[in-house]
Amino acid sequence: MNPHIQRIQQTIAPFRQQIIDHKVYSVIKDTEDLQIFMQYHIFAVWDFMSLLKALQNNLTCTSVPWFPVGDADTRHLINEIVVGEESDVDAFGNRKSHFELYIDAMQQCGADTTSIEKFVAELKKSGNFESAFALSETPTVAKDFVDFTFEIINSKKDYLQSAIFTFGREDLIPDMFLAIINDMYKEYPESISTFKYYLERHIEVDGDHHSHLALQMTANLCGDNEAFWKEAETTTINSLQQRISLWDGVYDAILLKKNASVEV
Repeated sequence: MNPHIQRIQQTIAPFRQQIIDHKVYSVIKDTEDLQIFMQYHIFAVWDFMSLLKALQNNLTCTSVPWFPVGDADTRHLINEIVVGEESDVDAFGNRKSHFELYIDAMQQCGADTTSIEKFVAELKKSGNFESAFALSETPTVAKDFVDFTFEIINSKKDYLQSAIFTFGREDLIPDMFLAIINDMYKEYPESISTFKYYLERHIEVDGDHHSHLALQMTANLCGDNEAFWKEAETTTINSLQQRISLWDGVYDAILLKKNASVEV
């Protein structure tokens, strides 16, 4: 394996472990808890798609007239990932992006999609993130998470975009969470079958095949540039810290709901 890849993986291991062992998973006991989780997590699913498309825009030609851009191997890597993320299939064989599949899962589970729908609609209309956050009443930790991602997107540094995509967003679903969802599915199959399918698909497509493609893409983009690799490592740590903060916010929101229920 590329020694730079190994170094980053070793450096970020404690942060990844914090995410995998996060206390948020232990408080998800029923569909109401899962609804809160999803209402926050959907913003990370959405900005993952935006990060993906930023990479495609930077690494391939997405404008007309067409000209060859960059390295053909890297173009192939990102285009293959885009196909899987932007036009996968749902449990019924219908083409869906992973964002649309997640929205389906939220609706089946009874999670409120109002915030993310208002956010996307306003951003599509105005292009103004602040007004979209305000109008949709996006939770602060979700806003901070999206802001960080778009800071990296707007840097125009493809090697940093690739680094947080590769090390900060892939294969971070812990076995503990899968076990919780599988147990909940036995009790609420009509409410979480789509979410269970989403997680299984995410692991099958993103956590396995795509993670290998993403590692190669990052290696190609950083090359032998030591400064690129160091900046990629620092930025990846920051991205993982953003994920931890997001999960902290979800944990607090679920506890707040539970405490309110007890008081009533």
